[in-house]
Amino acid sequence: LLRPISPAMSTPITSAQVLSLYKQLLRSARLFKDYNFRDYAIRRTKVGFRENAHLSDPAEIRQAYAYGFEQLGVIRRQTLISQLYYSEKNIMEVPH
Repeated sequence: LLRPISPAMSTPITSAQVLSLYKQLLRSARLFKDYNFRDYAIRRTKVGFRENAHLSDPAEIRQAYAYGFEQLGVIRRQTLISQLYYSEKNIMEVPH
């Protein structure tokens, strides 16, 4: 599992840690019951990582990683809440 990092940490974030965060964000996003939330969370994760792929400064990488880690917590809490309540399937999810 991922551990939160402090902004003052001097050890650089490894590509394995970034990949693990990416996978956990996608996995957690897939747990949303609502199609729209699920699709948005998956799309936003992919776009966010694509936008930050160019980062080379360790401080910026650490900051982006910390933000992603915070978002993982948000997604996990929201998916838990979404699973507590019944919702009908969206038209996009109904088999034709």
